[in-house]
Amino acid sequence: MRNSRIALVLAVGAVTPLVPVLTPATAAAAENPLRPYLQQKPAWHRCDRELPASLQCATIKVPLDYGRPGAKKLDLAISRMKTSTKRERRGVLLLNPGGPGGPGVDMPQYMADELPKAVKNKYDLIGFDPRGIGRSSPVGCGLTADERNWERPYRAETFTKDVKWARTVAEKCDRKQGDKLRHVTTRNTARDMDVIRAVLGEKKISYLGYSYGTYLGAVYTQMFPRRSDRFVLDSAVDPARIWRGMIQVWAEGAEPAFTRWAEWTAARHATYKLGRTPEAVRGTFYGLVAQADRKPIDLDGTLLSGDDIRGGFRGMFFGTRDAAEAVAALKKAADGAPRSADRELRTPEPVPPSFGRTVPEDNGDAGFWAVVCADTRAWPRDPEQYRKDAIRDKARYPLYGDFASHIKPCAFWKKTGSEPATRIANKVGALILQNEWDSQTPLTSGQGLRRAMKGSKMVTVAGGVGHGIYGNKSCADKTATTYLTTGKLPAKDVTCKAAPAADERRIPNRLPLPTPPGVPGMAGRF
Repeated sequence: MRNSRIALVLAVGAVTPLVPVLTPATAAAAENPLRPYLQQKPAWHRCDRELPASLQCATIKVPLDYGRPGAKKLDLAISRMKTSTKRERRGVLLLNPGGPGGPGVDMPQYMADELPKAVKNKYDLIGFDPRGIGRSSPVGCGLTADERNWERPYRAETFTKDVKWARTVAEKCDRKQGDKLRHVTTRNTARDMDVIRAVLGEKKISYLGYSYGTYLGAVYTQMFPRRSDRFVLDSAVDPARIWRGMIQVWAEGAEPAFTRWAEWTAARHATYKLGRTPEAVRGTFYGLVAQADRKPIDLDGTLLSGDDIRGGFRGMFFGTRDAAEAVAALKKAADGAPRSADRELRTPEPVPPSFGRTVPEDNGDAGFWAVVCADTRAWPRDPEQYRKDAIRDKARYPLYGDFASHIKPCAFWKKTGSEPATRIANKVGALILQNEWDSQTPLTSGQGLRRAMKGSKMVTVAGGVGHGIYGNKSCADKTATTYLTTGKLPAKDVTCKAAPAADERRIPNRLPLPTPPGVPGMAGRF
């Protein structure tokens, strides 16, 4: 789901299986060619001497193409932390941090510190690196730092260059990975999850997925409804919008966040001196954008263009106080305030859309494009369509609209995905958690998943800020814990209120989720 200076995040798609759905491991081999995969015995071992001994790792095999299970195979890295209470144990809780492109082998260790004891008593915590990511037969395209910078604003004078960039990324990935890319999809990752289920000897799995992981979980419930136990989908992707629409929703969601911020900041003009009315605050911000377009603003040694500021502040505006402090600092720099000592002048370094440990260097980027380009066949192929959409959406959503709708490598992706996108429409029970002010999966996105999963219930955190809820001491935690430990969903959708002043800052997320770091030069300050 970033400007060469900002971060990113997000989601993918699928439909009815085109290959036989995984059948129980007891089926005869003649009836089920997947039997050798389902009956693997993992060789568990300590993941790393520097990590707790209770975190165990193993590698299993899965087919590259589930339509040809006897052909090429992939490694799939898995991990576990077993519950210590066999009497209370219900089963396994698979974990996914999001992405696409996010490795998950370390998730049990992270979540062991954040989940309530009652949940850990019920489940073995299971992590895995999705196919193509991390230690699971990682993909790479050999992309340079500039080629990994995909958050590109639309400008008429750079359009030809941006089209060339998108084509180059697609061609490099095709040369490096070839037909493999067709099979690095959400549907196949869901199938891999079902292999993990069988290998662990479980009839069903429970699941906790964040961000893109909500879409992965939804696809699993669509493909394997009878094997889906208790599913918590946190910070949700709208399955009707994968994938281009999920990038575009960042622009849509940023505008109301910006309006709220301007109103909040105007009421505190005595503190921030950015304007006494929302209109004046808006004028101050866009005045800084225009000034930086004429001449980049030196912020503590980082030169920021107007596009850097627009793209960088998109995610920051969801936390009102953080953004006010950051814009005030930017204004001081623009007015000529001396920069901090011991900081050399530099231009921003690109930040690739990858999270956690990746091998090769561009693995997160390659995995991201593999999924978002292969999951759906809805990407326009005509560059002119992107030009028109970017111009239209910059007018609609001036903060980020052109970034979101501008051309992407999927316009030139050589290999379409092995299957069409999955239509999510089921009555499987699940719990959706959603902050009101989430920069990566805005509220409207969570509501889209709720509409698609008619058996689900949704907890909305009114005033909640940030990407990722469960494990961050939210008012939604109690409902999620009750569901995971008892299986009881709320009778209806629930809204709870965030803690007072929680909407003022982007709360530091202790979970290993993809989130935007904000404006270069301000990291660690706001």
